[in-house]
Amino acid sequence: MWVARRTHGADGGRVFGYARGQGAVMFGFAFVCLVETLTMSVLLRDYPAVHRGVLVLDIYTTVFVVGVHAASVVRPHVLGPDVLRIRRAVHVDLRIPLDRIATVRRELRTTHQRADGELDIPVGAQTTITLELTAPVAHFTFLGRRRDIHLVRFHADDADTLVQALGRTLTQARSAPSPRPDPPA
Repeated sequence: MWVARRTHGADGGRVFGYARGQGAVMFGFAFVCLVETLTMSVLLRDYPAVHRGVLVLDIYTTVFVVGVHAASVVRPHVLGPDVLRIRRAVHVDLRIPLDRIATVRRELRTTHQRADGELDIPVGAQTTITLELTAPVAHFTFLGRRRDIHLVRFHADDADTLVQALGRTLTQARSAPSPRPDPPA
């Protein structure tokens, strides 16, 4: 999907990337892994059994680093008509119904303290958007533990555009006419 420049799970919604801030670092890690692979090949050339084992591990590590970045690129945040999906590679996929968003603001933060009921999803050690929710949303950690979240901070490459689009969508949803009540019987 990464090579074909396709996204996963957009389902017709508007996509917002977050991987641009980590791209240089991830490719730097991949380059270091490649240099380590070549160095270990030279150092272990007299020990073929050990050389093969280390070579397999080094190649796996390089592919893993590139794969993590690819997963971040193909799984962007998605703003749909009634839900905002905040994602981070394959580790986080938080669906927030738009009617539960109280406020959205652009807020650059580079330090994050763990707090109960708050979820920080930084990229490159920074978050750029803060969402306050009217009611908690269930978030399941990578190992399946449930956390109820009422404040979410996350990163988007184009945070201003995401905040504006989300603000417009929230305004339209809140200013829509109420459904007509049934006539009295």
